[in-house]
Amino acid sequence: MTRRWLLLIAASLLLLVAATLVGAPLEGERGSFIFWQLRVPRVLVGALVGSTLALAGAAFQVLFGNPLATPSTIGTTAGATLGALLSLTLDLEGAATIPASVLCAFAGALIASLLVAAVSSSGRAAVSDVLLAGIAVTLAASALASGLTYVADSRALVASARWSLGQLPQVGYRGVGIIGPAAAVCAVLLLGSSRALSSFALGEEVAHAHGVAVRRLRLFILIAGSLGVAACVAWCGPIAFVGLLVPHLVRLVLGSNPTRLLVGSLIAGGAFLVTCDAIARSVVPGRELPVGVITAALGAPALIFLIARARKR
Repeated sequence: MTRRWLLLIAASLLLLVAATLVGAPLEGERGSFIFWQLRVPRVLVGALVGSTLALAGAAFQVLFGNPLATPSTIGTTAGATLGALLSLTLDLEGAATIPASVLCAFAGALIASLLVAAVSSSGRAAVSDVLLAGIAVTLAASALASGLTYVADSRALVASARWSLGQLPQVGYRGVGIIGPAAAVCAVLLLGSSRALSSFALGEEVAHAHGVAVRRLRLFILIAGSLGVAACVAWCGPIAFVGLLVPHLVRLVLGSNPTRLLVGSLIAGGAFLVTCDAIARSVVPGRELPVGVITAALGAPALIFLIARARKR
């Protein structure tokens, strides 16, 4: 197992370094600016976003006992999208430090997540009920977002279309400063709950016997995961399937132990998304694809495969 951990860490670090070096050779003052103000911030943001989405996805999969659960299950992504579209449609001006679209996306994501958290904390909701509540919130937020898009002007339509594809381009380290604190808090809270999640994975009765407050744990994981995911979606747009794919890849290497799964997903998630972004930058010569296109292209077939395998079982 130690060898597998070392392999995972070494491969992740290698992919992060390789992604930083992908692109045309850089020389002189212009090359230095491109490397330190464009490439390095982009890789750092990608690592933060990928790690957070993968960690939240792993925590939700353990919490719901469902290998298909993702951060989108509780409506966080749809809520953040609705908030950002509202800001773009109303042409709200951003503050000096944080754009209005980021603030609105935060608000939308947290409101959607808290609606599902209220169902989870009622004490009468089964896991399937929580999942259905998340789907309902997602559908409602998506319908409202479609309505906003319909009445938006052409400028807002273009801006929302670009944002909704999920992108990582950065100029400077502002994105790192915005995402970093929320991602760090999310990681500390979720990793600190790994022991309780390990008991929860054995069944609610076992968790109760081990002294775990099941209702409180569900609410805590939902809010902690939503915090990190909201920051990522607010700044970069919705990036699909990272929270689904990475935990499954980690299971193949480290097994299904919840603690190993959470830590492994945190390590591998950043490398996965940064690698997808490097592919997006190089697959079309002279142009860049949004990283969300690459993750969706990888995630959609994987989702179909997982559903088919689950039906066979």
